[in-house]
Amino acid sequence: ERPAALLWSWFPGQEGGDAIADILTGTEPGGRLPTTFPAVEEDVPVLSTQPVDGVLDYAEGSLIGHRAYAASGTAPLFPFGHGLSYTTWQYQDFVVTGDLERGLTVSVNVRNTGSRAGREVVQAYLEPADGSEPARLVGFAATEAEAGAAAVATIQVPAQVLARWTGSGWGTRSGPHLLRVGRSVLDTRLSTHVGPISLNARESRVCRADGR
Repeated sequence: ERPAALLWSWFPGQEGGDAIADILTGTEPGGRLPTTFPAVEEDVPVLSTQPVDGVLDYAEGSLIGHRAYAASGTAPLFPFGHGLSYTTWQYQDFVVTGDLERGLTVSVNVRNTGSRAGREVVQAYLEPADGSEPARLVGFAATEAEAGAAAVATIQVPAQVLARWTGSGWGTRSGPHLLRVGRSVLDTRLSTHVGPISLNARESRVCRADGR
């Protein structure tokens, strides 16, 4: 809890030293956590993956990773998708076209509000509007902007990503869903509702930072 920042290098490879040196001397870090860091070991949803009598019981079902933390109401130390930058970003508004059957196109307008150029990784999460399931990542896109400048991050979400397994095959999600965009699963800045009903270009959903 003491350091102001933490650099996690994962599996750096032979160019890892150069990459770490670049980041420490000012190159914009673009990485985001593909996992969740617990505050304490006891918070980890699955502590053992050792088979018992030759059987590995997947008792957690689909509640894996950050979804398990959300379902139990456990706050992680660092959430899925977390990552820091050398600048700051404002999420201004976004436009969503398409539907849950054909796929979605999400265009997010962001502005670099810091004093130096930067790179932002914009993430899109989807969950049922009734809160029956935790949110899951459905897409992301990176964009760059100079200090004070605006940029657009366009996230393409194919229909295959939105489909769900029904037991009799892959099918379209039913009912309204909530689409959130932001910097991590716990730091979403904008949201809007999407559904299986088709939208044409003139009926695209627009959401500003004030929620309208």
